[in-house]
Amino acid sequence: MRPALLATLCVLALPAAAQQPGVLNIGIGGAVTSIDPHFYNASPNNSLAMHIFDRLVERDATAQPYPGLAESWRVVSDTVWEFKLRAGVKWHDGRDFTADDVAFTIQRTPNVPGSPGGFGGFVRAIERVEVVDPLTVRFHTARPHPLLPTELASVAVISKHAGEGAATEDYNSGKAAIGTGPYRMTAYRPGDRTELARNEGYFRGAEPWARVNYRFIGNDGARTAALLAGDVDLIDQVPSTDLGRLKREARLTVSEIQGLRVIYLATDQSRQKDVPFTSDNDGKPLPTNPFGDVRVRRALSMAINRAALADRVMEGTAQPTGQWLPAGTFGYNPAVKPPAYDPDGAKALLAQAGYPQGFRMTLHSPNDRYPNDSKAAQAVAQMFSRIGIRTEVEAVPWASFSQRSNRQEYAIRLAGWGSVTGEASYALVNILGTFDREKRTGASNAGRYSNPELDALTARAAATIDDPARAALLQQAVKLAMDDGAIIPLFQLVNSWALRRGLTYDARMDERTTAMATRPAQ
Repeated sequence: MRPALLATLCVLALPAAAQQPGVLNIGIGGAVTSIDPHFYNASPNNSLAMHIFDRLVERDATAQPYPGLAESWRVVSDTVWEFKLRAGVKWHDGRDFTADDVAFTIQRTPNVPGSPGGFGGFVRAIERVEVVDPLTVRFHTARPHPLLPTELASVAVISKHAGEGAATEDYNSGKAAIGTGPYRMTAYRPGDRTELARNEGYFRGAEPWARVNYRFIGNDGARTAALLAGDVDLIDQVPSTDLGRLKREARLTVSEIQGLRVIYLATDQSRQKDVPFTSDNDGKPLPTNPFGDVRVRRALSMAINRAALADRVMEGTAQPTGQWLPAGTFGYNPAVKPPAYDPDGAKALLAQAGYPQGFRMTLHSPNDRYPNDSKAAQAVAQMFSRIGIRTEVEAVPWASFSQRSNRQEYAIRLAGWGSVTGEASYALVNILGTFDREKRTGASNAGRYSNPELDALTARAAATIDDPARAALLQQAVKLAMDDGAIIPLFQLVNSWALRRGLTYDARMDERTTAMATRPAQ
């Protein structure tokens, strides 16, 4: 947004319409692509789903688990977990929540037709669901799986009676969108907004907001303008260009926390040749896939000035990184540093790999999903061009980007991954694990990277009950993946929300934007 326009908006009074009692207007920067809570594991979808559906286990603002629809859980044996369900919970249509709904949820989660990147990885360990009684369910696994409660915190529980035979379209229409959550869906307009009404019978007690308007405002300037004009009460993905000014605005407050999301590059490794959007310098097809050579992947990483990206593009709202988790999280490896910026070394590696003159490619990026996503892509493209890889950028809306990316239509793409579990295996299973529908790994591995040694190490860690031993295995896996150029991390985001004074927001490490985290100031 132009400074003059922002300054003009700053003097406007917030209109009373945005402060209607009991109504909360939220402006989000990422598009919701479906109401179906199992369709696509993307943060905007998950944030909205949290209003309508609950999970057996929930996570707080710092990614710590606490009881949800399950009031307790315990290990019965090395391969059996028992969950005791909360009594008296009702679906939005008044019917009782029972263990049959949980069993139905686990069966459906990995089997959603057309899903571009689903939730199968979270239930991959479950071989059988045993309904002991209406409020007791047991999960049988093939081997010890200490992460099961943590992983189930990512799986929305749906109703069997509404979900049997229902397709994703039935959730989008509202027909099957029957949850136990604090809000009911009353309208969904893709690309615009979702309207929610308070669930007066919510088992934790009714929320303070009678109605919530959950609006998609993808343009950064428009999102800031909507907040300053009073059209919305809260926005996420606060534009870095506006952050300082909004912090100084007396009528607003800003809530921030170090996030769990890494912005990274993923290269195509789904084919040996004929990689789309790549060619030699004369525009002719390359004989082999350049990204199949680890030297090329390392050269790309060495060509990136991460400090410049964090300081100039992100304007201090991100931290350079060489892995996918911030310090202090489970499995973070302190020995894995951000790769040094070394364009000369990158050129030497390219020459060793057989590309002394480089090649040409297109870097694809969303333009409305992550803070400064297309700007970061443009900056990275310039860095690649300096080492002889002539790089163009094509930035497209998230709705199109996500579908095309998951069809492996891109040579190299800018993407983001939020490790909402707060530990390393979430990424190892879902974006770095070999894509395998039967094993339910690699659901979001759009580049189709595959390393059997890494898969085996991830499986060992997942079956290790002792926490220090599991952490050590995860740290080994982090180093192996980064040494192999499985992905090319750029930076980790600091999450921020701006809201009108008179409200508070409990900033979340998992970047979820919810009405439940928004409260009138005391």
